[in-house]
Amino acid sequence: MPPKASSNAADTAPLIDLFKSIGLTQAKAAEAAKNPKSATIFKDLIEKYALVGKLDEKQAGLVAALAVQLSKTNVGEEEKSYVVNAILDGRLKSVDQVNAAVKYVEGHTVPIDDSDFDIQCGVGFSITAEELALRVTEYIKANAVAGWTNLGSTITGLKNTPELRWASPLDLKNAVEKAFLETFGAKETAKAKAKEPKKEAKDKPTKQAEANFSVSASGSSKSVFEEGFLGRLHKPGENPQIKPSLREEHLKATGGLVYTRFPPEPNGYLHIGHSKAIFVNFGYAAHHGGKCYLRYDDTNPEKEEGRYFESILETVRWLGFEPWKITYSSDYFDQLYELAVVLIKKDKAYICHCTGEEIHEHRGGDNGGARTACKHRDRPVEESLREFEGMKTGKYQPGEAILRMKQDLEDGNPQMWDLIAYRVLLTPHHRTGDKWRIYPTYDFTHCLVDSFENISHSLCTTEFIASRQSYEWLCDQVEVYKPRQSEYGRLAIQGSVMSKRKILALVDEKYVLGWDDPRLYTLIALRRRGVPPGAIISFVSTLGISTSPSNIELARFDQTVRQYLENSAPRLLMVLRPLKVTIENLPEDYVLMVEKPLHPKVPELGTSQIPFTRTVYIDRDDFRLQDSPDYFRLAPGKTVGLFQAPHPITCTSHKTDPTTGEVTELICKLEEPAAGQPPKKPKAFIQWVAEHAPSGSPVRVDETRVFHRLFKSDNPLAAVPDFKADVDPNSLEIIKGAMVESGFWALAKRTYASAKVEGATRTKRALEENKGINSHEPAAGASGHGHADEPQVSSEQLVGKECVRFQGLRVAYFALDSDSRVASLDETADVAAGRRQGDFLVLNRIVSLKEDSGKAA
Repeated sequence: MPPKASSNAADTAPLIDLFKSIGLTQAKAAEAAKNPKSATIFKDLIEKYALVGKLDEKQAGLVAALAVQLSKTNVGEEEKSYVVNAILDGRLKSVDQVNAAVKYVEGHTVPIDDSDFDIQCGVGFSITAEELALRVTEYIKANAVAGWTNLGSTITGLKNTPELRWASPLDLKNAVEKAFLETFGAKETAKAKAKEPKKEAKDKPTKQAEANFSVSASGSSKSVFEEGFLGRLHKPGENPQIKPSLREEHLKATGGLVYTRFPPEPNGYLHIGHSKAIFVNFGYAAHHGGKCYLRYDDTNPEKEEGRYFESILETVRWLGFEPWKITYSSDYFDQLYELAVVLIKKDKAYICHCTGEEIHEHRGGDNGGARTACKHRDRPVEESLREFEGMKTGKYQPGEAILRMKQDLEDGNPQMWDLIAYRVLLTPHHRTGDKWRIYPTYDFTHCLVDSFENISHSLCTTEFIASRQSYEWLCDQVEVYKPRQSEYGRLAIQGSVMSKRKILALVDEKYVLGWDDPRLYTLIALRRRGVPPGAIISFVSTLGISTSPSNIELARFDQTVRQYLENSAPRLLMVLRPLKVTIENLPEDYVLMVEKPLHPKVPELGTSQIPFTRTVYIDRDDFRLQDSPDYFRLAPGKTVGLFQAPHPITCTSHKTDPTTGEVTELICKLEEPAAGQPPKKPKAFIQWVAEHAPSGSPVRVDETRVFHRLFKSDNPLAAVPDFKADVDPNSLEIIKGAMVESGFWALAKRTYASAKVEGATRTKRALEENKGINSHEPAAGASGHGHADEPQVSSEQLVGKECVRFQGLRVAYFALDSDSRVASLDETADVAAGRRQGDFLVLNRIVSLKEDSGKAA
């Protein structure tokens, strides 16, 4: 009988030690010891086949997987021996193959047909890229596959065909996506082209944004734009109009396409919540083959600054979207004024001279009393017209006169209580200068500009639900096309603040480094931190779009970023806090160039060549003076492996600072195997970088900035006396002198150059397709328009130093900070020269490799 499970760790300790002795890590050994039945079988296999010292870590894991499968079946001893030997001789290389092998020997007794076994278990399976592409194309034709919605089922179907049972899942996925692209076109344009053969989607997202459009929060094959809130939206033209002719004119102008807009106020920097609005508006239009405006709601010159205009356009493009046109509410000031006059003439607006306090009291005051009309509400139309002209020509100072809409004071909706339409402001406007002394409010402007631009879907967040009534009321009163407003839940991140006023306070009072401080959740801060734009779009898309607000944990956002980087970021050897190691049995001039992959699972990322020399550096945290049974890194007399290095090292002695007692250098020896003997298998591997000036190794980092969460709690607004009391004074950690492998230089230059090419290509395409946008680099036949100081489309908006991202192996994900000065990023620079005079290298931690239970990344 197998031993009974026990909660006492001492019962499993001998098993864990045994499992570790054949190459398993502590965690995997503990996992293998959990199940008494499979653990007993595992132990028997180790002892019967004398596996100690015979296996590498991967093979040890395969034997552990074999034990699990054997615990569920009755396989004979000879058959069991056959499978063990297949692992030892390298024929079985994956858990999937081991599982298939056990299933095979259940039905086949010794002697086993080697050839048939190999076929059924994928031994030696190989397929060229050309053969794989041919199989995929044949499958698509034979099964009449139609469209991107069948991507998942196609991959699954191919995986289940006998000839592709053992094909690499990643290679298969890539081959199917390539075939779909060639057969059906890009994901989001294919459906639109079938519906509107003469129309093309102009505001296409880039591939990084496009890839997320088919992601559903529920995990179905439907796009996020085809289900839930967005899936239930009306079709263009279905929004009712006060006159049938308005609908007809709208459909004639749009050709029945979806028209949306992203309408930010240029009075601050966009934050993570705006990424949802950008995704919804640009993405919904692109999904349906329509158009999306970037429209600046610039009706308040007192709060608008040029830097915000520039940043908004840059951020939209950085996230992967291209506006169909860039417009401004101020483009329509003349038309808005004319409609204000129409409203007055219809006795639906009047000039009011009440103060803000008086208006508040007329609306019921603090106690919510009865609403009363002000004394100006019933003034004659002609008098209001004269007074409105007086407002326009300078008769009144700010606060002395306003134009109010005459709505319905008896309505239960405060948005119908005679909202303000125009006010006097004396600040010059950035586009119209001193032409206007009166400016329309959001409540007057927004719905009418939506109408002017033929917006089919006015998508906004749920705090504007009450505004829908006044939105529709105004359009009907002046008898213009009436868009349909639909509201979705806004996005917020716990443990952060989104208010522009609060962030400004943090900036002004030096709690943070600026609006782009990577501890903030403004989009320029996330960009500077190194968060890829595709990760943000992935985060938003997988949340789903509904009418409920999303208040998401920081850890969930970080995990999305982590998952996005997992298979896209190259991996470099890195030590945060270097400790010198001298390998005493290597000569002074010893150098071995080691070629290592930049990602073990993504060969397309390439390789780097790094030196291995007599002097290397390890992370200080990978050594300690006091050894213990549960410690597997370096200690006096202990042996560890160095990632990608040829042999392990053993610490023979160490040097210390005579004043502080701190260890300053380790003396180690390289453990080369004796002739004819197998190499010694270390229990742990640690990262390292070598000292080798000719190859620029190591790359010395001036500052590594580790950003922890800015606030101590998930709800800083609850802090007393205010949110600033919740700021963690230790949220920024600066580490001096970290080291990275010399492969960094080539990677940085290649990444930066690639980003510049992609940025130039995107910009050229945007200018060719979307004539309604400005640029400093106009395409043939295109010309800029508007004002010289308006934000321009340029390729530089898409390229920043933060595009240089990598995983520091076993450390974290990092990106180059904008404070860095790196001469080798220049196109003409010689990468081999490495660091230059005047270089200043700053890295930002993007996110940790796993969630930190102490401080969130």
